[in-house]
Amino acid sequence: MARKVLLLIIDGVPYRNWTRLFGNLEGWVQSGDARRWKMTSVLPSTSASCYASIHTGVTPQTHGVTGNDNIFRVKQPDIFGQLRKKGYVTGAVTHSFWSEFFNRAPFDPVRDIEYDEPDSATINHGRFHTMTGYGLINQMTPSDADLFATLTMLCHRFSLDYGILHTCTLDSMGHRFFHDCQEMDHACFVMDEMLARWVPKWREMGYDLIITADHGQDARGHHGGHDPLQQEFALYYFGDANYCGDAEMLSQLQLAPTVLNLMGAEIPSTMQHSPFLQIS
Repeated sequence: MARKVLLLIIDGVPYRNWTRLFGNLEGWVQSGDARRWKMTSVLPSTSASCYASIHTGVTPQTHGVTGNDNIFRVKQPDIFGQLRKKGYVTGAVTHSFWSEFFNRAPFDPVRDIEYDEPDSATINHGRFHTMTGYGLINQMTPSDADLFATLTMLCHRFSLDYGILHTCTLDSMGHRFFHDCQEMDHACFVMDEMLARWVPKWREMGYDLIITADHGQDARGHHGGHDPLQQEFALYYFGDANYCGDAEMLSQLQLAPTVLNLMGAEIPSTMQHSPFLQIS
């Protein structure tokens, strides 16, 4: 039976911080309510490049998003478009890059920061933020509590079949403070606590949950290159689908076909990596 799915992307968290500092998520793994795997990002392990790959299942060398300053409407089939072909209702609470990649570009804040478009071929219900003015001193990130509540509001109001949430808080703090410090320990703790309040609610609403990152960060708060700290992160799954992977490390390119597989939608030929979860 096809599932409803929520995909949460917590930007810029290396694998070691997930397992060390996200006590609620790890507690659900220990209790058997969730499963965890290690996943590695595409290269470059740059945010925008990873966003485009997460939803298209192809590398940056194929979709062409080579960095955060190279933003455009991608051409390859993506999760939103494939689900809309099935008549599913989609929603996004994310950075504005996701709107530009999968709906329309350039981003017009008056037109695009909030929209409800039932006939859209990709994203039906969008709530976006731009982080305009972002820097090491001014993070310009919205509260994650507000983002989690906004996603839940969209689920209730529009009966989303698929929703994605993306937050840059930990990525921004990692660039500012680096990861081996009291500030990041506390920031990961707070994120875990905020997120944990919503997990049971989303499960009660009938959603399978995938909680993961787009990339990691190294000891100097950097990512973009070919390094385990920069590329490797955790993926948590709440649901009863069967694991069908056979590799020690999951590839980020498996995420898009896995979501489509869970939801019973067609996996396009451009997505050449195998899903790692399947429904009975």
